[in-house]
Amino acid sequence: MLTLTTLASGSSGNCTLVSDGTTHILIDAGISARRITTALKGLGIPPQDLAGVLVTHEHTDHISGLATLTRQLDFPLYASGGTAVAMGRKVPVAPERMHTFRPGECFTVGGLEVETFPTPHDAAESTGYAISAHGRKAAVVTDLGYVTHAVERGIQGAHLLLAEANYEPEWLQSGPYPYFLKARIQGERGHLSNRAGAELACLGAEAGAATVVLAHLSKENNTPQRAYDTVRSALERQGAVIGRDVCLEVAPRDCTGTTYTV
Repeated sequence: MLTLTTLASGSSGNCTLVSDGTTHILIDAGISARRITTALKGLGIPPQDLAGVLVTHEHTDHISGLATLTRQLDFPLYASGGTAVAMGRKVPVAPERMHTFRPGECFTVGGLEVETFPTPHDAAESTGYAISAHGRKAAVVTDLGYVTHAVERGIQGAHLLLAEANYEPEWLQSGPYPYFLKARIQGERGHLSNRAGAELACLGAEAGAATVVLAHLSKENNTPQRAYDTVRSALERQGAVIGRDVCLEVAPRDCTGTTYTV
């Protein structure tokens, strides 16, 4: 068994739980330690049983809870070398607790196999993850400006894909953000629009994903319905029947979402 649960997903904080029933890991910890431990308890997982936190990159909405969480609990951190250096300026972590890798390398955490791959984002060395156990695989791909060949390889064979659908381009352009921020979001080291997220979702479905969960939606420049409709249309044009061939969902921004059995 392999399960995935988002504890939060959005520009204000990101945290995802992946578990095989025995080994429990988080991908990012961008919400408060209190929210994380409360969510874990609500899912029946004692926080002290946490086997590790995998960090995608050092932006605040992905690491804001780490400083307190590492003081409260004893678990290892996993991050790319570049992310570890950048994060070290924000989150003081004892060297023996930090495990670094080069994106593209694989390792294990308890019973979970972890594949890593680079993602194009305006961070030191941003990383995507694919987690496998018992012949099942879940890929987490957010915070990227475009889909690279490395990302395509990373999602191959994933039964579940957590895919970014951050913004609606027209809404971003007409919104209140300053020009430099709009340019950053739309750039090749920014975020995926709904249309680009739909392309990623289609690639995931072609590669074997029976469940696609849309994540990291902008509060200001998107809505769950808009993201869902855009991705659903793209999947249907590809010939998929939603609910039969692919289960399509949207992760909630500020609360614990559905637990998916992969």
